[in-house]
Amino acid sequence: MFLYISKIFYLLKGSRAKLVVILFIFLLTSLLEAVGIGLIGPFLDMATEPEKVRQISLLNSLHKNLGFVGSSNNDFVAFLGVVITAIFCFKSIVYFLSKWQIHKFSNDQRDRLVNLLIKSYLSLPYEFFLSRNTASLIKNVILETSNFSFLCLLPLLEATANLTITIALLLLLAKTSPWLLISTLGVLVPISLLFNTLGKKFRNWGVIVSESQREIVRTINHSLGGFKETRVFGCEQYFEKQIEDQAKAHARATSMFQTFQMLPRIAIEAVLVIFLVLFVSISLASSENGIQELTAVLGVFAVAGMRMIPSSSMVLQSLASLRNGTHTLDVLFHDLKEIESYVGQNAKKISLIKGSEEVGDIGNVKNNTLNFNSEVQLRQVTYSYPSVDKPALDNLSITIKKGQSIAFIGKSGAGKTTLVDLILGLLVPNSGDVRVDDVSVYNDIRAWQNLVGYIPQTIFLMDDTIERNIAFGVPDEVIDHTKLQRAIEVAQLGEFIDALPESIGTVVGERGVRLSGGQRQRIGIARALYHEREILVLDEATSALDTETERLVSESISALAGTKTLIIIAHRLSTIEKCDYVYMLQSGRIANSGSYEEVMSASY
Repeated sequence: MFLYISKIFYLLKGSRAKLVVILFIFLLTSLLEAVGIGLIGPFLDMATEPEKVRQISLLNSLHKNLGFVGSSNNDFVAFLGVVITAIFCFKSIVYFLSKWQIHKFSNDQRDRLVNLLIKSYLSLPYEFFLSRNTASLIKNVILETSNFSFLCLLPLLEATANLTITIALLLLLAKTSPWLLISTLGVLVPISLLFNTLGKKFRNWGVIVSESQREIVRTINHSLGGFKETRVFGCEQYFEKQIEDQAKAHARATSMFQTFQMLPRIAIEAVLVIFLVLFVSISLASSENGIQELTAVLGVFAVAGMRMIPSSSMVLQSLASLRNGTHTLDVLFHDLKEIESYVGQNAKKISLIKGSEEVGDIGNVKNNTLNFNSEVQLRQVTYSYPSVDKPALDNLSITIKKGQSIAFIGKSGAGKTTLVDLILGLLVPNSGDVRVDDVSVYNDIRAWQNLVGYIPQTIFLMDDTIERNIAFGVPDEVIDHTKLQRAIEVAQLGEFIDALPESIGTVVGERGVRLSGGQRQRIGIARALYHEREILVLDEATSALDTETERLVSESISALAGTKTLIIIAHRLSTIEKCDYVYMLQSGRIANSGSYEEVMSASY
């Protein structure tokens, strides 16, 4: 349990001080609970025999000091009833506040963890995601944070609150009647030990729930993300069966956990009622004074028992939830620890990638850029992927003049994609440097990336309007419509957009499903132009298009020649005919370079 709590404390970094306030409220609630219930016995005793007021020194002193000397004992007993009522009312308010604080704190921590995870993921180098499954990351952000709140943190706080109340009530029973304490413990301890044997089951059900959730997210990603392929190849039943199996496993594990979680309340309730009946029966049979002697004891036990049943059962239910949430806690703990370890091992690389980012008022990175007046140089760049011995780029040197159009060609595996990722600042070379006008881009990678626009083979489009897809990542209120219109015209999208009923307000559908391939590519070009990037990297930007659409997109690209520095990666040789310089890559090295004609004549 100590290890479990230490993991929770690790996840609560920055919020632990609030636990002190919550703990204080718990203790105050327990104290008021014990005092209020403790007064029930004497009150009932005095209600049947008011003259006992004078036999209790504390009450007798209060009777005199509060001015009840000339009044009847019944008046003072009535006054005590009002005091007890006030204590219970105040206790109820404090109890409500404690519950509110518990739930608020738990939900606040869920929100904090969601923000922490997404911020951590988005700040990590591209390399980190090469070995991580998106479904797992989505599950961690959406589901595991919620599970942590409701299966770990909330139950821990609830268990602490109810345990303090239960202990206070047990001490009250010990004061009232040692036999009541012994008998109550005789009920609670065996049930607790019996319930503890189910701990492994609760943990296993938690693992099943978590893993089934991950598989459901993963399968949904596969089936709906590739809906065309799913429909054309008739894979619907395959994916339906996968989700059905995981949904059944999730439902069974959840129902088993929720059902067995109710066992403590049912068992404690039944056993305590049986014990109460037996206790009264035996006491009446052995007592000569009958029920009068039991009035105070039974009054305290009845109220304490009424409060102890839900409190003690909630403690056990909360412990069951904690065990059920063990897997969730481990997933989040190890994920954040892995990120922390990765950051520690790659601190230099991350500091280079993050550079000197500054965040403006609207949440966007400030548009600071490097001065680019002459050339970009890749100097003896070498890069190897983690756990791969053979370098993807091997001692590669290239010079790109401002305003040039250059092309990289080569077979699959030649290193073209790695080279693009390195130019984009997504990867940091193991050795060598990338320099702009003889200034290393790694002095401020964000400033370098503000020079570069990226147009991939498959353009990522949000399920949103054309306007928001072109002004990608820019809040509506700060979109520059002059820049937007200019980007649309240069990308040759004007005629297409003007023909749409809702113009730039037209929603493109998920991943641009309502647009043709050429229209999606030109939106990608317009996006790069809107953000006014001086260097455009086109990674197989026309390879998936038909001949006519490729011609139109190529015209849009050719129109940029001279005004933008173009870096083009292509398989289709027709795409690079007009490039100023062509590099042929082979096994991470430059096998040939020169004009289009020179490279083609030497290679074919």
